[in-house]
Order: sequence, then C-alpha cells, then structure tokens
Amino acid sequence: SLYELAGVFTNLAAGFMGAKWGIKWTLISGLTLQLLAYGLLFGWKDDWNKTQSIIYVTVAQMFAGIAKDLTKLGGKTVTKLVTPEEQETRLFKLVSLITGWKNSLKGVGYFLGSALISVSYSLALGVMMGLIVVAMPWAILGLDSQLGTAKKANAKWHDVFKLDNKRLNLLSLARLFLFASRDFWFEVPLPFFLRSPSCQGLGTAMCTVNEECNNGAMCNLALQVCQNINAGGGCGGLGLDRVVVGAILGGYIILYGQVQSWTPQLATGPLQQTPPNKY
Repeated sequence: SLYELAGVFTNLAAGFMGAKWGIKWTLISGLTLQLLAYGLLFGWKDDWNKTQSIIYVTVAQMFAGIAKDLTKLGGKTVTKLVTPEEQETRLFKLVSLITGWKNSLKGVGYFLGSALISVSYSLALGVMMGLIVVAMPWAILGLDSQLGTAKKANAKWHDVFKLDNKRLNLLSLARLFLFASRDFWFEVPLPFFLRSPSCQGLGTAMCTVNEECNNGAMCNLALQVCQNINAGGGCGGLGLDRVVVGAILGGYIILYGQVQSWTPQLATGPLQQTPPNKY
C-alpha cells in the first residue's frame, strides 16, 4: 500500500532530517502530518464512486505513513543516544521493548477506532486527533532542539546504499517480503472476510426488518430482500460486527507487539550469546 511505500522512503530521508535538524523537529513534523491525515478524512463524501474513494483514502494513508515513520524515528533514535556503545544488549532490549509496545498501542488504537466509529465517524476522528494534540506540548516543550543532530559530517546517500554488508541486505530483503505479506492478508482481505455476510439468502431471502437477514446483511425495504450492507460488496465471510472485527484485529496486533517485546528472551537464550549478533 502507499502507506507502507511512503514509510520506506520516509525511513530513508528521516535519518538525514534528524541528523540535520534534530529529533524534536522530525517528531513535531510527524505529529503534524498525522493531524493532516485525520483532517483529510473529515472531507469524505458518501456519494463518491469507488475510484474517487480509493484515491482519496490512499492519499490520506500516504500522509499517515510518512507521519508514522517520522514519529517512530524519535523513539528509536533517542534510545540509541542514551545507551552507551558497549551496552549493546541493553540497547537490544530497549529497542525490542519500545517496538513491541508501540505495536501493542497500535492494536489498542484499532479497537478504540472501531468502537468509536460505530458511534460516530466524526467522533472517532476527533478523539484520535485529540490524542495527538495532547502529545504535542511534550514534543514542543520537553525536547532539546539539538537532540539527535549530527556532531560530525552527516552521512551521504551513497553511504546508505552500500551493499557490502550481506547480512544487513538479507535482513532488509526479508523485511520487505514480511511487510508485503502482511498487507496481502491482514490489512485488506482479513477485515473484508470478517465483515462480509454469508452468501446464503443474499439477494433472495425475503425480509421486512434487518434482524431477519444474516449477520453483515441488511434488509432492502424497497425490494424486501436481504442485501450486503456495502453496495457492490462480496459475500462468503463471517458477517461480524465492526467492533468485534476491531477487537480481533486489535488483539492480534497487541499479541504480536508483546512477542516483539519478548524478543531478547526468545533469541538470546537459544543462541546462547548476548548480543544475538555477536558471531
């Protein structure tokens, strides 16, 4: 998705930005762009066709992807800055902990968003924007503007694309396929499957109220037949409620975030070495 693609390019550029202007400004830029992404979603129109809807949401996702990686840069960079070079194991544990809890918090956001949107679309966006506004003063007033700036000459683009580290290149390639596979099954197909109604009776079963239709379907009062809630949507799924789907996806993200935070214990023990890349 454009969300992940924007994140890839942001990761490349954010390091240079942080080294030049400091972590404080990359963090503030990330939070501001996240507000922009949410603000764009307030412009959604129900009468748009499928193409217009996909383009608009994809552009909003792009800004959210940039914002995510600008914000994430700060947490991981500060951890590196405050950890002495000879304490690689401590750094490994801290980064794993931050990454894991970041993803777990994202899972909480999944559940919170799905619960709020069932009440009101605008309420869901407003609450998310409010949480960012609450965090803004800490970034503006609590961080030194020189934090993270390069003390020596900044790295060049050709330093980033050096291909002489085989292990790093293999790890980067593996991550590319890992994130691509996640998008292929988790980001779009799984939510559609969980929300789509069963095909049984869809378009043929007679009804007078929504309760007479399968989960995920509604009664077309004009035709008095059950149909998909989303016009043009498919069928063959579980037809779960939006809040239940959010809880399932959020629970999965929280779980894998916690597994990430346990990585030091899971990796260093079987490898019998600390840090895990010692040999």
